[in-house]
Amino acid sequence: MSGLVQKYEINADMGEGFGRWKMGPDEELMPYLDTANIACGFHAGDPSIMMNTVRLCKKYGVKAGAHPGHQDLFGFGRRKIDVSPNDVYALVIYQVGALKSMLEAEGLELSHIKPHGELFFYMRRDETIMRAVLKACATFNVPVYAPHNPKQQEMCSELGIPFQSEIYIDTDYSSDGQLLPVAESNIATPELCYERARSAMLMDTGKDINGKEFSFGFGSKLFGICIHSDMPTVLDNIKGLRRAVDESNHIKKLPQSA
Repeated sequence: MSGLVQKYEINADMGEGFGRWKMGPDEELMPYLDTANIACGFHAGDPSIMMNTVRLCKKYGVKAGAHPGHQDLFGFGRRKIDVSPNDVYALVIYQVGALKSMLEAEGLELSHIKPHGELFFYMRRDETIMRAVLKACATFNVPVYAPHNPKQQEMCSELGIPFQSEIYIDTDYSSDGQLLPVAESNIATPELCYERARSAMLMDTGKDINGKEFSFGFGSKLFGICIHSDMPTVLDNIKGLRRAVDESNHIKKLPQSA
């Protein structure tokens, strides 16, 4: 399936502005990406920004996936909101369906689905929410991207959804190896992004927020690497990450980026 990685790949959340307000440097960032997770209008984005982001993906040959989130523009989809499973199911169908139509209008396919921010953490806390989100995702017959999570992988398998593991390179991990929210993480540097990526790809290891080493548990399996487009140092960080990914793909004799 086209949304699964064939080599180590970089993805980022894109199109996260609204109206005249711009979140990240999307046009400068897009040439460094393999895959884009496009905001679908609820936590960020609007129809014009979504379409412009789709066209940027087309221009640079970047795979385009949906990045649905809570209906929370003011909080950028990062605030805790109680939503029923039925409402969560509907909001994912609504957002992904809108993006899929825009992609089809430009002759592109939907690559994958990746829940945003607090919606992802809500899934991790509540299995009924996880099931509702994944049932909605199953409608579109594309992979779901998320950090390594045995329960989510098991549920994806049950629902017939390909699961694509990924890591985050510019946010921290807790002492038990769980991804921490952006607000609880330290600011990453290009050098740190480079070293973290190489360690993950070549040794399957990372370090938690206290500096203790842990194993991601991927073994020989490929995974995606996400970088946040709204970080202040993203244009420097992406260069360090791109170098690490290209070097590691070369060392492992995997396909090279164009």
